[in-house]
Amino acid sequence: MKRLVAVLMICVMMFSVAACGKQGTAKKEDKKIDGKVCVLTPTLSWSEDQYRSGEKMAEKYPGVVEHLTLPDDFAAEQETGITQIMNVAKDPSFKALVICYGDSGILPAIKMAKKENPDLKVITAPVWDDPYEMADVIDLCIDANWNKRGQVIAEKAKKMGAERIIHYSFPTHLKMEEIAQRRETMKKTAKKLGMDFIDVTMPDPYVTSDGATNQFIKEDIPKEIKKYGKDTCIFSTYCPTQDFVIGLELKYKYIVAEQCCPTPTQGYPAGMNLKITKDIAGDYDAINKMISDVAKKNGVTGRLSTWPISMEAFQPEFATEVAIQALKGDIKLTDIDALGKIAKDVTGVSVEMEKLDGKYDNYLLYIMDSIYY
Repeated sequence: MKRLVAVLMICVMMFSVAACGKQGTAKKEDKKIDGKVCVLTPTLSWSEDQYRSGEKMAEKYPGVVEHLTLPDDFAAEQETGITQIMNVAKDPSFKALVICYGDSGILPAIKMAKKENPDLKVITAPVWDDPYEMADVIDLCIDANWNKRGQVIAEKAKKMGAERIIHYSFPTHLKMEEIAQRRETMKKTAKKLGMDFIDVTMPDPYVTSDGATNQFIKEDIPKEIKKYGKDTCIFSTYCPTQDFVIGLELKYKYIVAEQCCPTPTQGYPAGMNLKITKDIAGDYDAINKMISDVAKKNGVTGRLSTWPISMEAFQPEFATEVAIQALKGDIKLTDIDALGKIAKDVTGVSVEMEKLDGKYDNYLLYIMDSIYY
C-alpha cells in the first residue's frame, strides 16, 4: 500500500512539473507587445500588393497593427501626407511606424515625426530619398539590392543556358542611377561569364508613348531571336513591356531570368493569359503553379524565372513582423541574422541581406532566392 501511494505521489509531482513547464512556455510565447504599430502604404488603386499586405497585417494583429494609407501622389498632396505621418507621431499609443511607399520626398516628414517623438521606431520598406540622409534619421531602412540584381540576373541567365543578354532600355531610364548601375553590373558579370551583352534602345515612352515602346518590343524580339538564337536572355527595364516579353517567350523559347521588377504578377498573368480570380489573388503558391503549368505545356520549363512573391507584398509584411518582434524585445532592428530568419518565414525562401556600403547596419539591401518555372 505504501509503495502504491508513493508511486501516485510521484505521478502527481511529475504532472505538476509538466504543467508548470507548459505554463512557462505559454508565457514566453504570449509576450506582450509594447504599444501599437502603424503601417502606411499606398492606396488600393495605387499599389494593390502593398495595400493588401498592410491589410493582412492588421487582420493578423487586431488592436496591435493599424493600417493607413498615404496619398497616391505624395508630392502633390504633401500636406495630407505629412499630417498623416505626424498624427501617428503625436499618438502615444503608437510605438513603431512602418512606411512602405516606393517614392521620394517623404524624408522631411519622417524628420518632423522623429523630432516630435524621438522614441518612435521608424522602418521604411522602401522610401527612395537619399539613402545616406535616411540612414542618419531612420531606425531601419529596407530596399531591394538593385545594383546587385545586375550580377544575379547575369548569373541566373548563364545557369539557365543563355549565351548572351539583350538589354532593352531607353535614354530616360539610363539616366537613372539605379538602372544605369544595374546595367553596368549586368554587363560586367555577363562578360566575366563569357556571355555577349547587347544593348537595344527602345523608343522612349516618356517622349513618345507606351504604345510605341510596346510595339517596338513586339517587332524587335522576334528579329533578335532569329539573328542570335533562342539561347538569349531578354531583359527590359520598362514594366509595361513585360507582358510582351513573357508572352513572346512562349512562342520563341528564349530565356527570361527576371523582369525589371521580379514578381510572379508582372508580365506572367497577361503574357500567359492566366485567370487569377479573387480567391487566389495574393496566393503565390497557386499563381506559381499556374505559371509552371503553362511553361510546361509550352515546352519552356527551366527558361523562365523570377522571385517567388511580389516584393511589394513582401516588404510591408516583413517590416511589420520586424517591428512587432522588436517591440516585444525579441530582436534588435540591426540584427541581420534575425531579420534574415523573419524574411524566410515570410517568403519561404532565403533572403540575402547586406549593409549599405558594407557599413550602414540600419540600411539593408536584400536579394530574394528565385523560383524557376
